[in-house]
Amino acid sequence: MADSEVAPGDGIHPGDPVKVDRYTAGARINHWITAASLVLLAISGLALFHPSLFFLTALFGGGSWTRVIHPWLGVILFFGFFGLFLRFWKLNLWKREDGTWMAKIRDVIAGHDENLPELGKYNAGQKMVFWSMSALILVLITSGIVIWDQYFGPYFTVTQKRVAVLVHAGAAVAAICVWIVHVYAAIWVRGTISAMTRGQVTGGWAWRHHRKWLRDLVTRH
Repeated sequence: MADSEVAPGDGIHPGDPVKVDRYTAGARINHWITAASLVLLAISGLALFHPSLFFLTALFGGGSWTRVIHPWLGVILFFGFFGLFLRFWKLNLWKREDGTWMAKIRDVIAGHDENLPELGKYNAGQKMVFWSMSALILVLITSGIVIWDQYFGPYFTVTQKRVAVLVHAGAAVAAICVWIVHVYAAIWVRGTISAMTRGQVTGGWAWRHHRKWLRDLVTRH
């Protein structure tokens, strides 16, 4: 099914309540490795960003160690997110109902789900987070390579490095903001966090928030 909203590992388990598999163990491990590397990267990056935050370098063994560890955390983040990208990019392609969902954002905030279109595995907000992080992480890794003097210093000019520092800092701030939105939304929509900790949601949760995905899943089973 070319338009399927179902990912490998999705499934339904009859019971009271009905349980729906949303994420496999591999996907959850991939997610938490990416999340942990992003948090550590943000902390170490902020420690190097401004003197008032330099005290955070103590978490990494001091300033010198922070400078060594920070870029390698970036490498882990890049490959971790790349794994998520390969898993989920098709499910995050924009659909007609996503535009309708965005147009009804007031109903989304108010919890008036009866006024919203049926959605696939991800809503428009989740898709925007996904594609924003995809772009920002690509910018972070490319600009980070330019300023990683230990390995790539001779390949770039001073001017290129100065521009890269500004781009890197701007992308980092934007990525932190997107991450905050992602975490807030996960807490705000009850039942979302359990999807990425236990891998399952209830049938009621799936029916309320991702009805098109649930219908597709039921049809396939």
